Amino acid sequence: MRYAFIKAHEAQHSVRRMCKVMQVHPSGNYARKSEPQSARVKDDQRLTGLLKQA
Repeated sequence: MRYAFIKAHEAQHSVRRMCKVMQVHPSGNYARKSEPQSARVKDDQRLTGLLKQA
């Protein structure tokens, strides 16, 4: 949720300042950009597809 807010407002405000205010580490924000979906989300999507086929 916090990272989504940062992404939505990064054009208006400094990413580092928003991270500080929201008490998240800036490196977490940049890591999220490089790998937007976690392994769990990918697995959930795969399982959802299999359930829909069944």
